[in-house]
Amino acid sequence: MPHPQHALTCDMSNRNLKGLDKIIGLSVVDFLMGPNGWKFSEDKDCPGAIPDNINNAQYLRELYFKAEPGYNGRYTVPVLWDKKKNTIVNNESSEIIRMLNIAFDAFSSAPGVTYYPENLRPEIDAINEWIYNDINNGVYKSGFATTQEAYEKNCKQLFKSLDRVEGILKENEWLVGGVFTEADLRLFTTIVRFDPVYVGHFKCNLGTIQHDFPSILRWARQIYQIPGIKDTINMYHIKHHYYMSHVNINPTQVVPLSNGPDLSVPVKFENKRA
Repeated sequence: MPHPQHALTCDMSNRNLKGLDKIIGLSVVDFLMGPNGWKFSEDKDCPGAIPDNINNAQYLRELYFKAEPGYNGRYTVPVLWDKKKNTIVNNESSEIIRMLNIAFDAFSSAPGVTYYPENLRPEIDAINEWIYNDINNGVYKSGFATTQEAYEKNCKQLFKSLDRVEGILKENEWLVGGVFTEADLRLFTTIVRFDPVYVGHFKCNLGTIQHDFPSILRWARQIYQIPGIKDTINMYHIKHHYYMSHVNINPTQVVPLSNGPDLSVPVKFENKRA
């Protein structure tokens, strides 16, 4: 299961939350993505990296060709790999999180626990849609924009939707139904990278989580402090991937110092409506 810790997708967190870390193995690619795509490195060469001990591949692209010799698409992460059939099961983060949530329940140390409860699915799907489009993907649409018009349009929409999230979390502990769901997990992956990466590197600088979104910051700290979550975050990988891999944006490859707000500060939700 190759996985870049820089990406911090919800799959790795959900693997820990569901207690599947002893059942589903993990490989972590090198933070530096070069001309050949994602590379498998040893920890001694890239601290935090975990090599492909199943196929002994050097690059992620080798697994795509092993699964489909004629493959001509992108070599993306994460990848859920089937060791028995020697093929890729899935490479879409939003789909993998639901697989880990349900399909492996019999092997989970938290059977029956779900982050996609049936009664909240319509609401979760609805909030996922605009959060993905405006925030998760919005940072990329801003950062990789090649015209001033496209950048300003996407950056303004990004912060408009962050304001919308701030309003929800000012009145509610979690995004949907008063319980922690996949909607929270999916947004968290972007928020944890926002100040240290997206504000500067992707020019998303109309505000910061630390100084302009107190309710989002409280919520992010609560998620970070859930057992198993912080173990999936490697801020060194996160920062060094973005600032060193995107040489078209940052040709000097200089990596800034700040890791963003301290998420270990104890917090609790205060229901002002109670």
